[in-house]
Amino acid sequence: MLRTPRGGAGHGTAAADTGLMSIGTVLNALRDEFPEVTISKIRFLESEGLVEPRRTPSGYRKFSAEDVERLAQVLRMQRDHYLPLKVIREHLDAMERGEAGPLPKLGRQRDGETAPAEPSEAPTAARIGRAELLAAVGIGEAELTEWESYGLVVPLEDGVYDAEAATVASLIAELGRFGIEPRHLRVMKAAADREAGLVDQVVSPLRRHRNPQTRAHAEARTKELAGLTVRLHAALVQTALGVRLP
Repeated sequence: MLRTPRGGAGHGTAAADTGLMSIGTVLNALRDEFPEVTISKIRFLESEGLVEPRRTPSGYRKFSAEDVERLAQVLRMQRDHYLPLKVIREHLDAMERGEAGPLPKLGRQRDGETAPAEPSEAPTAARIGRAELLAAVGIGEAELTEWESYGLVVPLEDGVYDAEAATVASLIAELGRFGIEPRHLRVMKAAADREAGLVDQVVSPLRRHRNPQTRAHAEARTKELAGLTVRLHAALVQTALGVRLP
């Protein structure tokens, strides 16, 4: 898939071209599949060279449909495979040249290891090692250790990190660019723990049920409630600040 090129006449005519979208419109288009995406995240991906929107003469970003699809691909690779942004950018650029192979895999299985004899009951979530996490987020060992001391990032029992921990680390790094330090985020962690406890109270009877279908329903209900709590939390914060995202 080719991105809309930048430069030339595009700079002067992008605002007038039909089909081009503001960053707020792009945000709304992505949120159905990626409810946690923010404008700052889109800007960050642009700064990392993952997308190149056009600019109006006054400096406003204008995104094409191809730009939006590329952003969606980036977000899917982060969510489903948790690949570093550099790897994602190289893979997408190779796709544009018609040279892309299969996605690289991150996880506990290393080159030369054999696959487990027995398949697991469910697909294994993406895993990322400590060194890979540091490189992907662009932080040092001391920073990650501090985040872990506050309980913001928690490794799994074998010392690797899942996709959720990697997402949390990326968001903490983004907030740090605005001067928000990890110690300031303890209140968010405490609120998240309370919200998770509330959801758990609702679904725990279903999880303990003897019927496998009922237990599977508990997982779906957990995801649904988690999504609703995230949306409510965002709306409450916006209301408290007196702002509204575009």
